[in-house]
Amino acid sequence: MKWNKSLFLTFCLLILACSLYRVWDGRPFGFMPQIALAIFGGAVIKNKKYSFLVPLLSMFLSDAFYQVLYSNGLSKIPGFYEGQITNYLLFIALTVFGFFARSFRALPIAAVSIAAPTAYFLLSNFQVWIGGGGYGRTSLLACYADGLPFYGWSLLSTLLFSGVFFGTYLLSSRSEKQPVLG
Repeated sequence: MKWNKSLFLTFCLLILACSLYRVWDGRPFGFMPQIALAIFGGAVIKNKKYSFLVPLLSMFLSDAFYQVLYSNGLSKIPGFYEGQITNYLLFIALTVFGFFARSFRALPIAAVSIAAPTAYFLLSNFQVWIGGGGYGRTSLLACYADGLPFYGWSLLSTLLFSGVFFGTYLLSSRSEKQPVLG
């Protein structure tokens, strides 16, 4: 598909919707569409510069929303925090997993939808441990144990949202007979 105003607007709305969903009050922590969005962007957008930008924009927007809520006393979660750049780099890197799903077949999409949140879980909790352990814990295994509930929700949400993103895209592209964005 060639980039046009309509397609650009669709991706902007998708990024905005994912950002707003992440700050939705009451959702389980870790249950968010950003990892699936990174995979989807990596698989669908041929221009790597833009594919890496998709999850970054979504994370930044949701963090800005969190910061506004936090500054106004409506959330206990700050949007911007120390060490955040590492989290952004991890999300940008998750886009690479989408490169392995460009065949648009179910098995590669499912595989990267499991591998990406697993890599994020392992790397982000390792980063917490390197940074001092978090939650007063000092062992790497304790950091991983603390992150298990987040991992479960992250895995479930990535599988669900990947199914939604790829499924919707495949259904819409079949009607247009064009498989990948340019």
